[in-house]
Amino acid sequence: MCILPDPMPKGQTVLVVDPDTDFLAWAVKQLTVADLRVLSTTHADEAQKIAQREHPDLIVTDTHVQPFSGLELLTRIRERDPSASVLLISQFSTTQTVIEAMKLGAFDFVTKDKLPFNFKMVVDSALKEQAQMRAAKASRPQLTVEQHNDSIVGQSDPMQQVFKLVGRVAGSDAPVMITGESGTGKELVARAIHHYSPRNNNTFVAINCAAIPEQLLESELFGHEKGAFTGAATQREGRFEQSDGGTLFLDEIGDMPLSLQGKILRVLQNGEFSRVGGNTTIKTDVRIIAATNKQLETEVADKHFREDLFYRLNVVRIQLPPLRARVEDIRLLAEYFVQRVATEKRLPKFKLSEDAIRVLEAHNWPGNVRELENTIQRACLLATSDILLPKDIPLGANAAESPATALTKDAAIEVLLRAAQADASIELIPWLEREFTVHAMRETKGNQVQAAKLLGMTRATLRKRLERFGIIRELNIQ
Repeated sequence: MCILPDPMPKGQTVLVVDPDTDFLAWAVKQLTVADLRVLSTTHADEAQKIAQREHPDLIVTDTHVQPFSGLELLTRIRERDPSASVLLISQFSTTQTVIEAMKLGAFDFVTKDKLPFNFKMVVDSALKEQAQMRAAKASRPQLTVEQHNDSIVGQSDPMQQVFKLVGRVAGSDAPVMITGESGTGKELVARAIHHYSPRNNNTFVAINCAAIPEQLLESELFGHEKGAFTGAATQREGRFEQSDGGTLFLDEIGDMPLSLQGKILRVLQNGEFSRVGGNTTIKTDVRIIAATNKQLETEVADKHFREDLFYRLNVVRIQLPPLRARVEDIRLLAEYFVQRVATEKRLPKFKLSEDAIRVLEAHNWPGNVRELENTIQRACLLATSDILLPKDIPLGANAAESPATALTKDAAIEVLLRAAQADASIELIPWLEREFTVHAMRETKGNQVQAAKLLGMTRATLRKRLERFGIIRELNIQ
């Protein structure tokens, strides 16, 4: 028994706009199914009036309509409704037109020569997406940047413990060691400690010890005198002088060369240092906050990090949890990033659908909060509406999969179904089993273990299938 594609969503309206009356008649006939209302017109200005009056779920428009183009119609409609779904079609396409259409927020751009094969599927996909967006609009309101303007976002128990530590340590000058995986927000915590400290009117300076070559790091931290080395044309203040009276954040301190660790220890002990190439002792009043994603105890045991410096820095330790350990914060963080991206990039105000949030919450987030922020930023920049759906979330394999790729899968299914209908001798499921098995065996050069893994079955099941279809004899493999 064949499994047919899901029917189009019920009770929805499609508006088709095209100057060719023959095409309009064909399109209306193709889309006239139960519970789907189809409207049509040959003029763009009339289409705009219909859209304002009827609020169709999808507008299918040719690019060459009058008195203004389909691209202009798309622009006008989405100015009134940023989540409106518009499908652009054309007899011919140019690179510029396709790019402009997608930039303006079109659901897709399809040339008319492809419509006889996938018109219903493209429309169906657009209508389903529109139904998801409207459902998302009706769901709970989401936070805005104004409602949550803290630099660190989180309501989970692990993050509440972090906030409590920040509050307790902020009022002192004690060194703080922040540990945790990359991307967990260590600098944000350091900035929060500075913000709530008596030093908050002075400078917060951050430096990544792993990002600066060893020969330059000493000068970056302590400054240098004129002529101290080749290229030192003038005297330069280092980070310790710049942050005097404030806070110096040493990120990735586990990567600091041993040769510099002793000089950092001296500053912690005596509050003094000398510039590179200089003899003058400079006093400084700096609070040091350090961070690392390494296990410094192991680094100390392996003689890669000074034990005395470790104990000097590790007065107060704040361990940040990975994002996978605070799943309940993912929604809050995602909504915060969505609103922040929209504000910073001057984009429309986006909203995450519940399905999109479930996709985010199911991901393991090896890159932690930084990965989530980058994912949301990409989603907002590439979204075609103000509602973010699961298809807009670039995760893993989905990050490289475009709507066109997903459409190809649907088109492939329809081709197979049509082939089975056209050739009565084809029994679709057995035929697919055999073809996929032959392909997997060829792909793996006859390796049954790899072929079974590729097909998602046990080797015993694969051997039975090979025998049943006579594939071993056909391919002359063992």
